[in-house]
Amino acid sequence: MSGPLSPAPPAEAGPGTVTPSVGPLRRRRVRWGDRLLFGYTWLVLLWLFAPIAVMIAFGFNDTKSKSNVSWQGFTLKWWGRLGDYPDLTTAVTNSISIALLATLVTTVLGTLMGIALGRYRFRGQAATNLVMFAAISSPELVMGASLLSLFISLGVQTGYTTIVLAHVLFSVSFVAVTVRARVVGLDGSIEEAARDLGASTWITFWRVTFPMILPGVVSGALLAFALSIDDFVITQFTSGATITFPLWIYGAVRIGVPPQVNILGTLIFAVGVAIAVVNTLTSRRRS
Repeated sequence: MSGPLSPAPPAEAGPGTVTPSVGPLRRRRVRWGDRLLFGYTWLVLLWLFAPIAVMIAFGFNDTKSKSNVSWQGFTLKWWGRLGDYPDLTTAVTNSISIALLATLVTTVLGTLMGIALGRYRFRGQAATNLVMFAAISSPELVMGASLLSLFISLGVQTGYTTIVLAHVLFSVSFVAVTVRARVVGLDGSIEEAARDLGASTWITFWRVTFPMILPGVVSGALLAFALSIDDFVITQFTSGATITFPLWIYGAVRIGVPPQVNILGTLIFAVGVAIAVVNTLTSRRRS
């Protein structure tokens, strides 16, 4: 018996009853969300690549003055006159050689650190992690000033060598973190199987461990090279009389940046993109 305040029983759906469906509405919302995310992604990419596109375009600018800030026509003559500024050529050579040398040293040290941090537990590991992430998160201004103070305190003349040392010090943490992330995800049973089959520790490392961590090592090396070749702040503190590509551009801004700067920047960017594409294709093929 139902009272005046008793809830009415739910109506049963008969065979002819049509229940509302939320499927099309939900799919429509998901579709619009995907479109908005897709459009936002392309806007961010355009924002990031717009300065690079301007740099590439102004390498073909037929400028008639030292100032290369307004489009005056298309020309290819600057590509044949890259040697018009010997100081610029020297600066680019310094940047490339410093980046290669710093990347080599950083990759070796960072790989060993990444393996140790990802595989072993030792006293002082927490302090090592703290110092490593502090080097990554600290502003370049602070690191550059501290390195300059260190070199002055030790009586070291700033120049090419101090730039290499500075680049190694601020890049090694990035390589170590990248390699450690790769080492943590390794399957240790594969190495144990190699030892069970008679392989020594050295052979196990080079034949089993190193090929598995190679993608992390290559990624860390590319990151170290990119950080080194375009660094300005730390290099400014530790350069002395040595001029690199970013420092030359900074000095040339006051009198006008020639189109050769845009061409060299385009070449460096193209080489970087080519290396990244080759690394990606190699990783996919290996997978």
